[in-house]
Amino acid sequence: MAARRAASSLLSRRLTLRPCAAASSTSDSAILGAARRLLPGALQRFNTASAAVTAATEEPIQPPVDVKYTQLFINGDFVDAASGKTFPTMDPRTGEVIARVAEGDSEDIDRAVAAARRAFDKGPWPRMTAYERCRVLLRFADLIEQHAEEIAALETWDSGKTLEQTAGSEVPMVARYMRYYAGWADKIHGLIVPADGPHHVQVLHEPVGVAGQIIPWNFPLLMFAWKVGPALACGNAVVLKTAEQTPLSALFVASLLQEAGLPEGVLNVVSGFGPTAGAALSSHMGVDKLAFTGSTGTGKIVLELAARSNLKPVTLELGGKSPFIVMDDADVDQAVELAHRALFFNQGQCCCAGSRTFVHESVYDEFVEKAKARALKRVVGDPFRSGVEQGPQIDGEQFKKILKYVQSGVDSGATLVAGGDRAGSRGFYIQPTVFADVEDEMKIAQDEIFGPVQSILKFSTVEEVVRRSNASPYGLAAGVFTRRLDAANTLARALKVGSVWLNCYDVFDAAIPFGGYKMSGVGREKGAYSLRNYLQTKAVVSPIKDAAWL
Repeated sequence: MAARRAASSLLSRRLTLRPCAAASSTSDSAILGAARRLLPGALQRFNTASAAVTAATEEPIQPPVDVKYTQLFINGDFVDAASGKTFPTMDPRTGEVIARVAEGDSEDIDRAVAAARRAFDKGPWPRMTAYERCRVLLRFADLIEQHAEEIAALETWDSGKTLEQTAGSEVPMVARYMRYYAGWADKIHGLIVPADGPHHVQVLHEPVGVAGQIIPWNFPLLMFAWKVGPALACGNAVVLKTAEQTPLSALFVASLLQEAGLPEGVLNVVSGFGPTAGAALSSHMGVDKLAFTGSTGTGKIVLELAARSNLKPVTLELGGKSPFIVMDDADVDQAVELAHRALFFNQGQCCCAGSRTFVHESVYDEFVEKAKARALKRVVGDPFRSGVEQGPQIDGEQFKKILKYVQSGVDSGATLVAGGDRAGSRGFYIQPTVFADVEDEMKIAQDEIFGPVQSILKFSTVEEVVRRSNASPYGLAAGVFTRRLDAANTLARALKVGSVWLNCYDVFDAAIPFGGYKMSGVGREKGAYSLRNYLQTKAVVSPIKDAAWL
């Protein structure tokens, strides 16, 4: 329980941490004990220029892990793609190939769906007692912890996120999520409801059948847990497509689920590309339910394909342009640190990043200067190295996109106060970037950049910041930093978003539902609400004769 709370605390970026991590707290040190064993060397904090030199001149650390699984996982076996094709998964630190992975397409999706259908229609999984399913998921969580160092290193290598993040928070949270859903497995039940007459009415909650799931590249392991956990707890079979940028961790943990006792065909993992494997899964007539996490543009395509095929229900967790609001009564030093983490966490590659930093005019100038100083202190470098806060972006395409947005900010008249360029000449590192004097109509204030670019906007009144915050097609999350309860309550209710964090940010406890308003998605993940995505509701009515009571 203590370890579980520690991992959740680290991921949530609470303000109980010191504003600048030059001296870690005692609790941080305990949390990161396992991660430190994997982190050779150390880096001192440096300004933007020295960050570029370090990223360019230091030889990348050899990851302490081997790639074991590169084939598709179908019907309990690792198999080649039907076409025999493979594609490279790249090391974002260098742009070099880590491994070649089987490239699934529509034929492989057909094989995976057929295996899942057999497992659901004829196999033991939905026919087991709920307690037996619970025990399989609990064993899986235990195996995650036993292989934690290997999984964390693999995730860091494939995605570029720091080892302190993967080992210290993300892998422990995967185990936590799986235990959470294991606990739900034998607590899913129906109802007996009264009728206006002599009838016995049962309401049953049944598994939907075969669930298709498409996960993104920014949090591969966590999204695996968010989707696979509730689907399996409800008794479904799953076909999961990984992001082509980060296929390795899902294949690895799939092997652990099999080791935990999951029957063959219940989980199938297909690596491949969106236009082929993703489209085939979204439009497949044998899939009963679809869940997708990714961009809003791709989410629209997934929704259309699902509707044009068999009208399968779809859960969507999509993009965001989340406001982070700093009121006039804020402790500026704490607000700067929290806003920094809300934006730069995971290299800025986070759907709910606090990417519009609204600061009250009375503290705006002080905030900008301190935000600049904090960005210049941010440690950019090899994510396997101790003390590094920011690794590379995921790939060259995302790298170029971010730098185009930086140029757009400069061209539109925003003031570039920190960063604005690549860090080094190798890999996909970008300097932590801060813009001041940002206006609502600028692209950097409207579009989801998905990178380490902080835009700081000025506001005067609560009414104004509510109006401007809500003037976005997105509605995923928001942060509010204030000491006044009335202001916190007003903003929490007025902001049209799925999550509002008051004096904290990115708190992702297993029980807290997550999802968006407007074009940020449909439905909720995590918590009890996620179970609804994978259950059908059936009413069973029968007559009662000579009833003693109704």
